[in-house]
Amino acid sequence: MRQETQNARRKEIQQAALALLVQHGYAATTMASVAKAAGASLETLYKWYGDKPGLFRAMVQANIEELRDALLMSAEACRDPLAALQDFGPRLIAVLTSEEVVALNRAAAADPSGDLGRIIAEAGRGTIAPQLTGLFGRALQSDNPAMITEIYLGLLLGDLQIRRVIGRMPPLDATESQQRSDRALELLCRLFPACPSPLPSEVPEHPSPQAPAP
Repeated sequence: MRQETQNARRKEIQQAALALLVQHGYAATTMASVAKAAGASLETLYKWYGDKPGLFRAMVQANIEELRDALLMSAEACRDPLAALQDFGPRLIAVLTSEEVVALNRAAAADPSGDLGRIIAEAGRGTIAPQLTGLFGRALQSDNPAMITEIYLGLLLGDLQIRRVIGRMPPLDATESQQRSDRALELLCRLFPACPSPLPSEVPEHPSPQAPAP
């Protein structure tokens, strides 16, 4: 099978798995049910993904690889690591609050085993956070750039993901995402005065209005 054809087939299988996940939950979604829904052989699924955790890990990684590549491109294009984050922040918000990731997070919250949550954490945050830490290590004089990463992610995301998961807000549009990203960097630079802010001007004191919290 040609690589392009295989990639398209993988996408179809993963979309079928996501639909089953939304409908039945993680525990009730089996490799056999995914194979049937996707019109694929069970042998193919085991060959490509190994097992059910491998299938869902691949689904999470598909989003994370896109983010990882975007972060690398931003870092290469911008001499200033914080300018790279100014470009990357809205992309991170868009992916982490997308319908697909929201569906995965809802299923993880309803999974009593915690298996899906572990997969999401390992393949998601476990991949992106170290790269962010590397950027902060270059940008700021700090003995603990990992701590700065945690602060940045808290400022950038806040409770966006949980509000999306419980259906209390729609996805942010591009303008809102950029404003939130700029605001996170501005606040970070206030916390760390040595931070060379990439922002051309002061960000307003209050972010744009969003849906009310639950």
